Amino acid sequence: MSELEAQSKQPPRDPLLQLVSLQKASGCWLLDPALAAAVGKTSEEVENTKPSAVNQEVWATILALIWLHGFKMDAKRDWELLAMKAVSWLRAQNVASEGMEAGNTLLGCHVQKDAMGLRGFRIV
Repeated sequence: MSELEAQSKQPPRDPLLQLVSLQKASGCWLLDPALAAAVGKTSEEVENTKPSAVNQEVWATILALIWLHGFKMDAKRDWELLAMKAVSWLRAQNVASEGMEAGNTLLGCHVQKDAMGLRGFRIV
């Protein structure tokens, strides 16, 4: 059996565990195919909807946070600390962007920045 066949026979990974494993030590996520898969989108969908004023790490981190709040609230105790680390990282970037609106649209969510702990943080 080839390596590709072996991989295709493995059960799919839990998207929450996949997303958690992708977070960097700094608190951010990188915009890559694994992140897109974890949030249920293709790389093209994630990259093509990124607002031009938003850098890739900020966009990936916003998407990860929206996905957690929009789809995994039942497991909040499992990801709450890593989300706090991501919010701290976003605050340190000192950016203002349209990332929240675009991320909510892409993921089909209605997560508000206050719900993510970004109160007072200028993301429109």
